[in-house]
Amino acid sequence: MIQLAPFKAAIFDMDGTLLDTEVVFKTIVFEVCTDLGFEMTDDVHRSMVGGSHERTNQLLIEAYGVSFPYALFDEKCRVSMRERSHGGVPIKPGVEEFIAALRDRGIPLAVATSSRNPHAQHHLSAAGLLHMFDTVVTRDDVVNPKPHPEPYLTAAGRLGVDPVDCLALEDSHAGVRAAHAAGMQTIMVPDLVNPSEEILALGIAVMDSLEHVHKAAFPR
Repeated sequence: MIQLAPFKAAIFDMDGTLLDTEVVFKTIVFEVCTDLGFEMTDDVHRSMVGGSHERTNQLLIEAYGVSFPYALFDEKCRVSMRERSHGGVPIKPGVEEFIAALRDRGIPLAVATSSRNPHAQHHLSAAGLLHMFDTVVTRDDVVNPKPHPEPYLTAAGRLGVDPVDCLALEDSHAGVRAAHAAGMQTIMVPDLVNPSEEILALGIAVMDSLEHVHKAAFPR
């Protein structure tokens, strides 16, 4: 069992880390692309995971050419995601227990996501998690999205904690790069994307679930 270094704050990615939404979004992406006359592939989808909407736009233009209607694609995806989240948004295993343990110890908590603010507020609220965080940093709050460290540095600044004293939880390569570049103790909890050799070389730990992170953070 890996034992974590002491930390004074915890910062979570949202989709795929807190929320079990990446599988749903993958289905939507494939459906919307088909509706628009394009064939989505697993490789293109994997490259999109954890990225900002600007990065996704760039990837889709590179994959399908300048005729790809990104604005329409983005709108259709968001409408479909919102429709599918009316009954609530599923969370990843161990989320509630780990957050409760952190809050019991008075550790401040933040979310750092590449999603825009309306999406983040809606999904965290629908999952029953929004009130548990001291601050939520979204794409609308930063100039440079992940893999730039700005989202994580902004979250640490709002919490009033030095980045080196923060624990960061991520499921994507872009997010791991961002948190690592911010100087944080970074844990990758893979969802749809496994760590590459480059990600492993950053020296971060990889754990199967937030339940495992919980045990490593607070061993009994």
